[in-house]
Amino acid sequence: MNTRYFDLINQTYYFPQDEFTLNKDTLQFHNIDLMKLVEQYGTPLKFTYLPQISNNINRAKNWFRKAMESNKYDGKYYYCYCTKSSHFEYVMNEAFKNNIHIETSSAFDINIVENLLANGKINKSTYVICNGFKRDQYIENIARLINNGHKNAIPIIDNYEELDLLQASIKGKFKIGIRIAAEEEPKFEFYTSRLGIGYKNIVQFYKKQIQENKKLELKMLHFFINTGINDNAYYWNELVKCIKVYVALKKECPSLDGLNIGGGFPIKNSLAFEYDYQYMIDEIINQIKIACDEAEVEVPNIFTEFGSFTVGESGGAIYQVLYQKQQNDREKWNMIDSSFITTLPDTWAINKRFIMLAVNRWNDTYERVLLGGMTCDSDDYYNSEQNMNAIYLPKYNKEKPLYIGFFNTGAYQETIGGYGGLHHCLIPQPKHILIDRDKNGILATEVFSEQQTSEEVMSILGYNKK
Repeated sequence: MNTRYFDLINQTYYFPQDEFTLNKDTLQFHNIDLMKLVEQYGTPLKFTYLPQISNNINRAKNWFRKAMESNKYDGKYYYCYCTKSSHFEYVMNEAFKNNIHIETSSAFDINIVENLLANGKINKSTYVICNGFKRDQYIENIARLINNGHKNAIPIIDNYEELDLLQASIKGKFKIGIRIAAEEEPKFEFYTSRLGIGYKNIVQFYKKQIQENKKLELKMLHFFINTGINDNAYYWNELVKCIKVYVALKKECPSLDGLNIGGGFPIKNSLAFEYDYQYMIDEIINQIKIACDEAEVEVPNIFTEFGSFTVGESGGAIYQVLYQKQQNDREKWNMIDSSFITTLPDTWAINKRFIMLAVNRWNDTYERVLLGGMTCDSDDYYNSEQNMNAIYLPKYNKEKPLYIGFFNTGAYQETIGGYGGLHHCLIPQPKHILIDRDKNGILATEVFSEQQTSEEVMSILGYNKK
């Protein structure tokens, strides 16, 4: 009988996969022996596999290159990294090995940009796309960047007042973009995005406040769908409306030459994940070209702002199952040595699903379980995979430790979880390691941060003040 955990995975999915293989009964991730990591660093453990950041950047660049070639598209493509997905220096250092650009969302992002400039990671030709609702500090920082000679810094106008605020602080002529307030899917509680300016108002806004203003040069129209780039009627309908606005605006504004389609590429969240990236990009480029050709306007340069896609698939977390609780006749709770609320907050906040697999004991029989975190919070649990209503893991055995991994967790979890600060029930932040390869493919690991100590927490709480 096929009763082993390996049999379950093998008959449910196509396995092995590019990033997941087995060495005897131990899981490997990008040929990294995860049990060796556990033996060396212990659990709970966060890790970042740096080469996957560059890998995904270059995958996307290649897809857009192919799409533009096949559609005879004359515009250029610019890959921007959406910093809010992960602001860490090790992410930036890896990402900017690949001749990309940057998108910011708040004031302190500009401080990161200035650090990258000072250290030669980017240069003054790098596009800095400044999104978000802007007030005093953000305006001041953008102005400082532009006033110091960064002419490719482009603040994206989110509301009518921002123009005046920027002009008051920036010396001379500068480039701007405008964000379209997209209409949201019917499932949302609101009809139109709180971000940007309405479709019908943009051309009028340009004519009234920008067209005759010698200080401003409109270079970009920005568009983003909150639910991401999906092959459904809603996305294509919104894209078409955006392109129509671009065409209408281009006829009034010769300097306009950029269309920013935002972020929203999904990342793998299940072994059953399917998404045709090349098809989606081909169709987007084709739609833009058709509309521009029909209107007899030049096609725009295309900008994207991929965040989760850039960094998400580089991250992972490993936990040990400490104990099993039989709470009734059918529910078994496997308790992990950390908390989902604090280390993978999206599982709790938005019911996000990540790839979850046993790290070891793949040749053992399996059982149906629930996963519980260590906090005394009823919501600290993980109860299903993306494509099934239960979790199956090798049977709990007190004498045979079981380790489980969550994969593709690299976007947002540290910042949303409050990296370096307080966590629910004072569960400590896990150790975090970085994994890289040298030019010969040899793996190297280093500790980025140790597990949080009681002294650090007590200091944050004010107990250690003298």
